Amino acid sequence: MPRLTFKTKQAKKSGQILRTETFKKSIRIQNQDYQTLVEKHLKCKNLFEDDAFPADLTSIGSENLLQNLPPCVTWKRPHELVKNPQFFADNVSRFKLHQGLTQNCWILAALSSLTLNKDILTKVVPQNQSFQKNYTGIFHFKFWRFGEWIDVVVDDRLPVDENGKLIFVSCAKNNLFWGALLEKAYAKLCGSYEDMQIGEVSEALVDFTGGVNITITLSKAPADLWNIMLRAANSGSLMGCQTHSGPEMIMENGLVAGHAYAVTGIRKVTSKLGAEYLVRLRNPWGKVEWNGNWSRRSQKWEQLSFKERLLLQKAREDGEFWISNEDFKDNFVELAICKLTPDLISQEYGKQWMLSMQSGKWSSGSTAGGGRHCTESYWRNPQYRLKTLNEDDMEKNTDSSHVLISLIQKQNHKHRNQSPLLFIGVSIFQFQGTQSRLPKSFFVNHKPINNKCVYANHREVTQYFHLEPGSYVIVPSTSTVDKESEFLLRVFSRKHILEEQSENPNTGVCWMKIADKQEDKIWENVFAKFFGKLQTLLSKGTWPGAKLFATPFSLDTCKVIMAQLDLNTSGTLNMDEFQNLWERLISYKEIFQRRDINRSGYLTMIDLQAATEEKEPTKHNGLAVYRRNVLFKLRNCLNLCTIDRSSFFSNQGITLSHQFSNLMILRYGNSSLEVDYENFVCFMLRMEINREVQISLELFQNLSHDGKGIYLREAECIARLRSDPRVQPASFKAGQDAEATAH
Repeated sequence: MPRLTFKTKQAKKSGQILRTETFKKSIRIQNQDYQTLVEKHLKCKNLFEDDAFPADLTSIGSENLLQNLPPCVTWKRPHELVKNPQFFADNVSRFKLHQGLTQNCWILAALSSLTLNKDILTKVVPQNQSFQKNYTGIFHFKFWRFGEWIDVVVDDRLPVDENGKLIFVSCAKNNLFWGALLEKAYAKLCGSYEDMQIGEVSEALVDFTGGVNITITLSKAPADLWNIMLRAANSGSLMGCQTHSGPEMIMENGLVAGHAYAVTGIRKVTSKLGAEYLVRLRNPWGKVEWNGNWSRRSQKWEQLSFKERLLLQKAREDGEFWISNEDFKDNFVELAICKLTPDLISQEYGKQWMLSMQSGKWSSGSTAGGGRHCTESYWRNPQYRLKTLNEDDMEKNTDSSHVLISLIQKQNHKHRNQSPLLFIGVSIFQFQGTQSRLPKSFFVNHKPINNKCVYANHREVTQYFHLEPGSYVIVPSTSTVDKESEFLLRVFSRKHILEEQSENPNTGVCWMKIADKQEDKIWENVFAKFFGKLQTLLSKGTWPGAKLFATPFSLDTCKVIMAQLDLNTSGTLNMDEFQNLWERLISYKEIFQRRDINRSGYLTMIDLQAATEEKEPTKHNGLAVYRRNVLFKLRNCLNLCTIDRSSFFSNQGITLSHQFSNLMILRYGNSSLEVDYENFVCFMLRMEINREVQISLELFQNLSHDGKGIYLREAECIARLRSDPRVQPASFKAGQDAEATAH
């Protein structure tokens, strides 16, 4: 069976191949380290309480879910609910999780599949946790999100009703709590319990495995669907399916509409009438089963031998049932298969696969070019060059490589349900020649290999290709123009190179003075056009550090930037000024990313204070250096005081009072009192420029005796004039006592 591998830059040089599991350590959410917190609370002898996900209604939700809660909801630890709570059991069964009030059957279906693969289960649910040894009320779980494993820490306070019954996920064995705590950790990752409502089982499967998802529309299923499912089952893939969309309700055939199920097994049996192909499904409710052919009480079982009937037929209702392959295709909409290796379709057993990942963004006004029908803007979408290589052991009778492309759109809000999914798709073109971005004319005159790009509002879309060795360009896009989102592009193949297409240096944006000279237009139109140019430069310029800084700016933000930086009111930025601005934005981006621990895209008031207090890097921001150098040279030229440069221009950050921080979070924050990167830039520019003005005033006051000007004494003036080679010695007469004053 092939194994998925990832080649890092270091591995490429050495030829070493790394397994996916060892590619990167888990990152922490909210900067909470499980082991550090355990040791801290063991030492303090108290139980952990997670302030990042508090035990109150804000963690449950804010809308519909609150209306369905029982009258009295309290939060209790397992020790308060049962005498001998257990975190996990070695003989944990796939039948033991039951859904609560949250409509998160898609997660429960994925968890049911997860129990079939112990290796993956122990990755997501670390086993060295218990309610006895080193118990501090803290637990942690690991989820794969957009290319990274994230370690999520939670306390064990769980919401219960007035009878002490869990209102969300529970285990059939009431002293087991791994399912309830895992659900809480996933709710924290999504934003709240309510943010887990409504989803696709494929999304949860990828989050639990980091694998690649293949979604098959059953009404258009390939003829060899059974063989695909058989290979998936034999290779340990996780599978789930969903019924037709709509409100959750039990239909006459026993299936639940708008519901997700786990595929827990498949079986070919021999009946009196011939071969039968059966699929075993699991309802996350732990009850309510299919009542058609091959259901628990179906007469179809009489056609099997006693041994097979004894092995397969269920005696009691537990939510798991058998259904024929034909009934499965007729009654379910989609089949999701999540696999760590993409050999599912190609059947290339025993061979290694490479995985390459690229993160990108669709930005309004620049890289969000829309679908193929948007002929004027499609070329602006991100472009990635894929070079498929000859495989060393390629069979003689084949001249193509198997390539699987996965496109995942990222959640752009810390609350999952407030981040609506866009319609996304991927096109791939074959080309030859330059490595620079392909122009508009190329896409007008060339058709993609996949002639029709199908756009879907799924978090992940995948497409499978047979490609001859050569050069290709991958274009991920949204269906309409100016739809913004970050995304992760993954490419699986036997042997390839994937890199982002860079701008052509001959056609890229030049370092030049930015000005609008159309004097015929009124003042507002002139500046509107100027700000539009600044937007383009910030979004599309290929300046140093552009890969780090890839955030688009709105027109209003550009106006704020100009108001802060255009000190001479010229309405222009020259090359040096723009370069200084760019260096400063990169510095802000680094600070913002360091403080945005949970990758939500927002900073709280505490984060904002910490960000402003950070020391400046050794290489100061360009504009700050420019201004400070002017002031320092002035002081040095006048030579009126001995101030050490390093002590005068401190690299300490800006300290804000609590009251002032409150004012700033109200001014620059949203309704939740959180600041995004755009507003963080405006805030930092204001703070730093105000500080530089204050430094200038302090310098002036230190050098001025009367507060009106800086003066040179007669001897100082004569000495400086004599040292200037442009001044003739005859110009000075001995004993001259004329007064020289400089303002």
